[in-house]
Amino acid sequence: GLPTIEGHKKGLETIENLIRAAAKAGIPYISFYVFSTENWGRSADEVGYIMKLAETRILKYAEKLAKNNARMLILGSKANVPPSLASCLEKAEKITAESTGITVCICFNYGGEQEIADAANAAMEADGEITPQTIRKHLYHPEVPDVDMVVRTSGEERISGFMLWRAAYAELMFVEKYFPEMEAADIEKILEEFDSRNRRFGK
Repeated sequence: GLPTIEGHKKGLETIENLIRAAAKAGIPYISFYVFSTENWGRSADEVGYIMKLAETRILKYAEKLAKNNARMLILGSKANVPPSLASCLEKAEKITAESTGITVCICFNYGGEQEIADAANAAMEADGEITPQTIRKHLYHPEVPDVDMVVRTSGEERISGFMLWRAAYAELMFVEKYFPEMEAADIEKILEEFDSRNRRFGK
């Protein structure tokens, strides 16, 4: 694999390539786990680099997506995110808000447990009860549908808190490649694998 910092840079290119391929294949939603709530535990240098990279690239990225009729949604907690970056993330969503093509979900400062806790608190406040229906209403961007397939790279076989609520019945696919090595052709392989699965949803 690449050194960590180089890996983050290359990862951004990879995201662009995969979005293009997914849009071409007619996939309506694609999500990327960019920074987790647990990633704050990494070295201060690495965290600082990721924050700076996100802040310097996100608006240009959003403009590029808007030109290609792609919408960007940011899923995650605002806690601990530097205010200048939080403001950029908000602007990025607005820049792409009118797009009607593929929706790109960027999970930033995201944790599956945190999302459910935040939704449960919001449900209790707004609805006075916690049920699957009220939790779903208060997930980050509740308009985002359930996950069809979780693709985990780097030879790891775990989901690391990714979209825990929405991935309840997701198909899981584990690939040996590191994320920065993923390429457009991999989207085709993922779709082929998905088509070969028999989804029963517990029935």
